[in-house]
This record gives sequence, C-alpha cells and structure tokens, in this order.
Amino acid sequence: MAYEPQQAAARPSAAETIGALIGEDGGKSHPYIACHIFSRGREAGRDLADAVHFIANLHGRQPGVIDLARARPSGAGIRAWLDAASEGFAEERAYLMRIVVAAGPLPSTPGQAASEAAVAGQRHALEMLAGSDRDGCALGAAMALVLDWRAVRAVIDAAAQRFGVALTPPALPSPRQTMALIDEAGSPGVERAMMFGAQQLLVQHRGLWGLLEARAEARVGT
Repeated sequence: MAYEPQQAAARPSAAETIGALIGEDGGKSHPYIACHIFSRGREAGRDLADAVHFIANLHGRQPGVIDLARARPSGAGIRAWLDAASEGFAEERAYLMRIVVAAGPLPSTPGQAASEAAVAGQRHALEMLAGSDRDGCALGAAMALVLDWRAVRAVIDAAAQRFGVALTPPALPSPRQTMALIDEAGSPGVERAMMFGAQQLLVQHRGLWGLLEARAEARVGT
C-alpha cells in the first residue's frame, strides 16, 4: 500500500512538466532563434521583417489564445492571472503592430501562397485549442504562450531595434507568477489537459519558426 503514494510523489508536477516542455520545445531551443536569425548579416533586415509579419499573422488578431481562455470559467487566482495576461498581451500586440508598420512590406519570397496557407492553418489550430471544451486545455495553451513569449520577444525586440521602434518593457505576467499557478489549476484531469494545451501551442510555435527558416533559405539569391 505504501508503493502508490511513493509513486505519485515521484511523478513530476504539472509545473515541472510544462517547464520541461518550454525548455525542450520552446522557441529558445529552436535553431531559427538560437542561431539563424541573429547571424544573418545583411539578410537580417529581411528576415526580421518576415518574422514580425508572420508573428502578427499568428498572434496579432483578437480574440487571441489568452482572450479565449479568459472567456472560460476559472477560480479567483487563475482569473486574476488571465486578466493580467490579457491586458498585457494587448500591449504586446500593439507593440508588435508598430514594428510591422515600421518594417514595411512583407519581403518577396518564393512560395508565398503556401506560406500564407501554412500560417492560416497554425492560427486555426490555436483557435481550436483555445476554444476547446476540455477543462484546462485553453489555460495550458495560454500559460505556454506567456512562457514562450520570452523567445518570441527576443525576435520582436531585435526587429524593433533594426527598424527604429522604441523598445517597451515586457507587459505579460512573469514566468515565476505563471509557474506558481500551474499546480493550482485543479484535478489530475485538468492538469493533463493543461499539459496537452501547452504542448500543442509549442507545436504550432515550432511550426512557425520552421516556416520562417524555410522562407529565409528560399530568399537566398533572390
């Protein structure tokens, strides 16, 4: 009888699991952010313009992932976090759009129609994820977005500097605040749904970085 409690105690918490997902599958570990975009020399301007246009295509519309998660019932602590995250992401969205305007038109790239279709599919997948009726799924996606946004922000800030837009302080809840709430979300079933939502959001983000990397390679010599 003592084995089962010991086994449960050894199982990683939801916060530990989501933290590991961010470390392994978040944007910071993707070659596009880790190596590619910050080592392109004169090509960096086109790459950064491309990146902010596509990030805006994925996350620049309302309602977004956090807004949809906020529309679901939640406890007081989660509600306060979602309120802060929603308000903060509105500021992040406005900052991103200022940079998109400063960056100018989307760089000409072979396969443009296919790229637009791919990011439209990613956006639809995020909308479905954030609108899921499975309790915890939308919240997990929202939390993963906030946690992974630090990597996205590195690209956005690099574009701001490149195109002469004043940097703004991050507006989202801190990783510490976010991680502290994950294990308060509820039952094991809710935690599993949160982990699924987080994982699937990271899948879509990695798809975006892969798409941007492929587009940068397609522009070589054009």
